[in-house]
Amino acid sequence: MLNIALFLFGIALGVAGIVLASLATWSTTSIIFLISGSISLALGIWLWGKKHQFWQLRSTKQGTSAIAKTAVVLIAVGLINWAGTNYERRWDLSENNVYTLSEQSQTIVAQLKQPLEVLVFDRNTNSELEQLLLNYRRYSDLFQFRFINPEQAIGLAQQFGVQSLGEIYLQYGDQRQKLDVSNAVGEAITETQLTNSMIKIKRDRPTNIYFLQGHGEASLDLVEGGLAQAVKNLEDQGNTVQTLNLASSGKIPDDSNLIVIAGATRQLFAAEVSTLQQYLKAGGSLLLLLSPNLDSGITPILQNWGIELDNRLIVDGKGRGSLMGFGPAVAMVNNYGEHPITASFRNGISLFPEARPLKIIAKAEISSTPLAITDEQTWAESDLSAESITFDSAQDILGPLNVAIASFHTKLKPSRMVVFGSTTFATNGWFEQQLNGDILLNSISWLVGQEQDTLLIRPREATNRRLNLSSRQTSLISWLALRIMPFIALVAGVFMWWSKR
Repeated sequence: MLNIALFLFGIALGVAGIVLASLATWSTTSIIFLISGSISLALGIWLWGKKHQFWQLRSTKQGTSAIAKTAVVLIAVGLINWAGTNYERRWDLSENNVYTLSEQSQTIVAQLKQPLEVLVFDRNTNSELEQLLLNYRRYSDLFQFRFINPEQAIGLAQQFGVQSLGEIYLQYGDQRQKLDVSNAVGEAITETQLTNSMIKIKRDRPTNIYFLQGHGEASLDLVEGGLAQAVKNLEDQGNTVQTLNLASSGKIPDDSNLIVIAGATRQLFAAEVSTLQQYLKAGGSLLLLLSPNLDSGITPILQNWGIELDNRLIVDGKGRGSLMGFGPAVAMVNNYGEHPITASFRNGISLFPEARPLKIIAKAEISSTPLAITDEQTWAESDLSAESITFDSAQDILGPLNVAIASFHTKLKPSRMVVFGSTTFATNGWFEQQLNGDILLNSISWLVGQEQDTLLIRPREATNRRLNLSSRQTSLISWLALRIMPFIALVAGVFMWWSKR
């Protein structure tokens, strides 16, 4: 009789607890009712089983064990879901961490000073794009986004000047900007495109970068040895890139924020060198990309800034690049100086083909820092005509060697200069290798004084792993997945059932 009373009393307490929780919210009273009811119900069942010797039965023990194991699994799953809901933690196991924002994207979102909204004008919600936007919003509540059907919100679409479905706009304060998407139809925007657009709309002033031409410098076009990829990245971030023929113009434009000399193969005129020196004295910035065994006539500038060039070629004596198809003339660097340009690089790799070593000569008014430094397994080779490249202590220089140097004038602020002993590392194809693009773009950001939130490793795009299958291969996979494998599983299940009978 006691067991029945406990059983009924437990049910009553449990129902009372559930009703209290549903009428209001979970409270101490409802939880106490549920716990008391569960204990009373369990005690009633136990007494009933003891009276009828239910617990001594073999089937009961097996059933109880199965129920206990199931309860443990359900509790574990419940705890995992509860923890996932209340304490969000994500692990990105993809090859290039494509589901995790880059350090640069995270920093730019986290440092928003006012709301930034992304408006996507389309009939349907793109799930891939929505996931990307949600990743941004995790780092700041000031980042918001909306999917808007322009055929329903006609007034808003006209206000933004929407011309076709799929257009995306950014709104930051009173600024509006259309996101330039050149992807194939149906493809969502990439993190790189969105982050570059955010950098562009946040800038409070235009940045003008002039590439010197007229002395055999690298072309800005999409050709071998050109700088088109670097230029496109600069323009995507809101920079204005132009060419400058100093010999014909006779002066540096007043709106110039940076002058770039990339791979000059002929000497500059003395008047041009003098103009560049005056530009630096007035607080200008200069980026030099210099190739081995070439004299561009800028030695006076380098001497004033305490930088000495060596005409020898840096070679990798251990041939580490051969595993990736690189020759000994490609210097692999994973050692960087303590400087804002390279602060986020850690042990990442950058590649410097056809590089010459640089040396710092101490000067009181100049502060210089090596950016990229080779290791002890490299040296500066003087004799490239020999059949085999070997280190000659009498003529060659053993590493570590400086490949890039950043300098600023302590008295002529904000006068800055960055010198690379290689031009090839920034050219089309090489620019996208490892950290090559990052070290170049970070250098430019530092030179123009925009290092607050851009001197970080940029987003990496997902590696294309698509498989192009023939119709025969597609048919074979379909048969395996939908017919053969299920049939094998069915046969195995029947066999196991039959063998246990």
